Amino acid sequence: MRFFRRLLAVAAVAIAGFGFNAGWAFAQNEQFIPRLVYRTGPYAPNGIPFADGYADYLDMIDARDGGVGGVKITYEECETSYNNDKGVECYERLKNHPPTGASLVDPLSTGITYALIERATADKIPVISMGYGRADASYGAVFPYVFTLPATYWAQADAMIKYVGDQMGGLDKLKGKKLGLVYRTGPYAPNGIPFA
Repeated sequence: MRFFRRLLAVAAVAIAGFGFNAGWAFAQNEQFIPRLVYRTGPYAPNGIPFADGYADYLDMIDARDGGVGGVKITYEECETSYNNDKGVECYERLKNHPPTGASLVDPLSTGITYALIERATADKIPVISMGYGRADASYGAVFPYVFTLPATYWAQADAMIKYVGDQMGGLDKLKGKKLGLVYRTGPYAPNGIPFA
């Protein structure tokens, strides 16, 4: 629940700071969020409950609180099957969705995130990259429209090493030990290796 509150807070900041046609959008009293989901494909067992929970949370915020600061959140799902090309198609189809256009995009995939960073930056649509995507995108001077939260692959690898060190009695106990980092194959997958 805390994770979704953080996500909503970032979304609210993104909506307030970067939303398309802000005056028109707030006059409409709603903001649109394209929901790139994967209810099918290799990651469906993870994608289905996440998509359901996210939709339930947004619906609850609208019903219980009247939206974020009185601004209702509207959304439309688009199935990516965790496929980069489908993710780009979903983004292109939904980025100008009425009445406000996309307030942000949350690709839910490293590959789709990589594919969308330049497009979304050109369109001035914030990209929410939650624990995946380009680790170096945390550098806001270069990537002003990418928000890496709560952690990047590098930060996750760092946390794993610190955890193992703590379990062994301190980081100094890792000297001379070999550590393994298991990752999926793909051009972006070994992101954490520099820190492992």
